[in-house]
Amino acid sequence: MQSLSDQELLRLYQSEKNNQWLGLLLERYTLILLGVCMKYLRNEEEAKDMVQQVFEKTIREIDRFEISNFGAWMYRIAINECLMLLRKKSGKTTEIQEPIIAIEQDSVAELESEKEKDRIRIHQLLEDLSTEQRNCIKYFFFDKKSYRQIAEITGYTINEVKSYLQNGKRNLKKMLITQNKS
Repeated sequence: MQSLSDQELLRLYQSEKNNQWLGLLLERYTLILLGVCMKYLRNEEEAKDMVQQVFEKTIREIDRFEISNFGAWMYRIAINECLMLLRKKSGKTTEIQEPIIAIEQDSVAELESEKEKDRIRIHQLLEDLSTEQRNCIKYFFFDKKSYRQIAEITGYTINEVKSYLQNGKRNLKKMLITQNKS
């Protein structure tokens, strides 16, 4: 399933209406969306909540649009939702008037470039984690391994895997916040 492209997973979801396909698709973007939300909101808890809100909006909106680039579409939803929250918090009542539509081709290239930069940045930040944390995060998020599978591969206990993942995610978030402030 890891070898399926975003478009293939999207087509499978749309044809079968099986939420498993959509779940796999959303899972791929969790870390990237968290980074985007952290960049705008600069608050870890709000960013986590926003990622969930983006996922919920995606689930509600996915069947309404022709999506040619799922990652760029999700990225745009995240940015719009963050901007709306920031506007609401600043007391402005204006909201984005235009509905989310399929992103124009020239915007897609720009968003893909931004997404790739975020991906590269996350991979670079992973190198600053301890070996245990880095391995657990890579196996869990990139290779989609379960706690048990990671424990079997690495020799760590399941509790160690959970701890390394939790601490690794926390450390990555701190590094993202630090980088975004500079």
